[in-house]
Amino acid sequence: MKRIATLFWLLLLCGPLAAQTPTPSASTYAQQHYTKKEVYIPMRDGVKLFTAIYTPKDAAGKKYPMMMQRTCYSVAPYGPGKFPARLGPSETMMKQGYIFVYQDVRGRWKSEGTWTNMTPVIDKKKSKKDVDEGSDTFDTIDWLVKQVASNNGRVGQWGISYPGFYTAAGILSNHPALKASSPQAPVSDFFFDDFHHNGAFLESYIFTYPVFGVQKQDTTSKAWYSAQNIKANTKDGYQFLLDLGPLKNADKYYANNFFWQETINHPNYDEFWQKRGLPEHYTSNVKPAVMTVGGWFDAEDLRGPLTIYKTIEKKSPNAYNTIVMGPFGHGRWSRETGHTMHSNVYFGDSIATFYQRNIEAKFFEHFLKGSGDKNSGLPEAYMFDTGRKQWEMFAKWPVSAATHLKFYLSADGKLEKQPKATPGTMSFVSDPLKPVPYTEDLTTTMGFTPFNYMSEDQRFAGRRPDVLVYQTDVLTEDVTLGGEIMAKLKVATSGTDADWVVKLIDVYPPDEPNHDYMPNKNITLSNYQQMVRSEVMPARFRNSFEKPEPMVANQKTDVDFRLQDVLHTFKKGHRIMVQVQSTWFPFIARNPQKFVENPYKANESDYIKATHTVHGDSYIDVEVLPAASPNKQF
Repeated sequence: MKRIATLFWLLLLCGPLAAQTPTPSASTYAQQHYTKKEVYIPMRDGVKLFTAIYTPKDAAGKKYPMMMQRTCYSVAPYGPGKFPARLGPSETMMKQGYIFVYQDVRGRWKSEGTWTNMTPVIDKKKSKKDVDEGSDTFDTIDWLVKQVASNNGRVGQWGISYPGFYTAAGILSNHPALKASSPQAPVSDFFFDDFHHNGAFLESYIFTYPVFGVQKQDTTSKAWYSAQNIKANTKDGYQFLLDLGPLKNADKYYANNFFWQETINHPNYDEFWQKRGLPEHYTSNVKPAVMTVGGWFDAEDLRGPLTIYKTIEKKSPNAYNTIVMGPFGHGRWSRETGHTMHSNVYFGDSIATFYQRNIEAKFFEHFLKGSGDKNSGLPEAYMFDTGRKQWEMFAKWPVSAATHLKFYLSADGKLEKQPKATPGTMSFVSDPLKPVPYTEDLTTTMGFTPFNYMSEDQRFAGRRPDVLVYQTDVLTEDVTLGGEIMAKLKVATSGTDADWVVKLIDVYPPDEPNHDYMPNKNITLSNYQQMVRSEVMPARFRNSFEKPEPMVANQKTDVDFRLQDVLHTFKKGHRIMVQVQSTWFPFIARNPQKFVENPYKANESDYIKATHTVHGDSYIDVEVLPAASPNKQF
């Protein structure tokens, strides 16, 4: 289990130990300038939650706001005299001075209670036994403002990934002292974030189930789930999971894993998943200022920040509600890497530090130390253009000035702005026993979704016969896509089910030079096919996520789905490409291509070859921003 545990600390960026690598002067700063106290805070139902409180040593006679993170990934290091290398979201905020609070959520590590994934929200609580993350947040804040010396009565909350969910759920606490909330890469709904995309199971997550599906027996500072760790004896996740066969074979590892059993017994968006969805519980009464943060290349939680921001914007239009999207993988804005890279793409230098100092710290300082009014000096949407490679500011997202453009998937392999008079078709044979890989880097296929695939070169896929390729002519001017993307496919299959994967790609010109920081010397940026956005949609859910339906063999069928938002300028001399495929392994579990009631329990014989057809009147609907000067606001 050691490898998986290490993976989670490094990739999920969830606790004080998992912060950015501090500078040498910062490595002992926390211990030199803060005192630590460990307490158990009682919740309304009697359960006590372990909490570590770090207070500036110069707090006597001063008042500091509190910054709180609630996590299921441990608030280690445990012990009054033990300090993390860094406190808070950044070294900047640590040195600005806050009271930092870290809490193990109920059922995890040193906290009492029973653990559940994505705790269902109870909107109308009838007794003290009705508890959720909102009530636990309320009870924690209430205790803190009353019991912690030298606090100024203002609390901010932040967290990345699962702690981002706890932050987003904490907004629902409506405690008057919670003045600022920053859900970062928040999980919003496990049927659409993290473990599924549009209900398609992320088989790449299969190694993580011990962390989420084993109850601990008592309060502990040790990982209690190690015994369930899969001992694969290989570094090739593609081959290991292909050899595993149907998903039901994972039961030999996880027969006693409660979250695995919940997953396989709820293949559709039924009440189990619905009550764990967070966005529908927001109302018109969002009180704290909210700054939701995400990364355009977040392989785990891209949908979450966009969905939470848009939901609050719609339901609570009077709330202070902003969004930040940077050129980052999952949580990478929390640590400085110098040259900001994703896969082989270089975006600039010290972009994380810019975010930490000029966006994040500014937000919390205004609402926790400053006037706290809506004049924070920050825009509604602080978004990074991943093609132009610079920050842009917008007064609204999606942008009001955007216009819709349709790219039709012409049967001659071109992306056209108008459909052909006779659209035609393109077909390919999809074999679930020879699935299209989602990455060339097999070293990243064990343990968790890799960071790199979301901007990885797609030439390896586009040269396969089971991947359809469509592209524009060479662009004669810059084209900025900014906003939402919809795939409107008209497809058919010789089987009765299929997954449909759509990838939006930026094709570089033949004379594109390599930059100075290429991590892979075997890659050339000449004709590089940078994936910009991608998504999968099981045809079974085309009409309803609650009630799946088979496709009728060889019948033309509409399959519509949203790709997540994008802000990317396709530069003059580049091309816009779309690839369509049906397997994406082992990122997405293989669709049997024969409709079965529960794909998690499909038999080997259910996996069949099928011929898939894309009709030329299929199109991708994108939003195009008008040409304007950089750093614009519309």
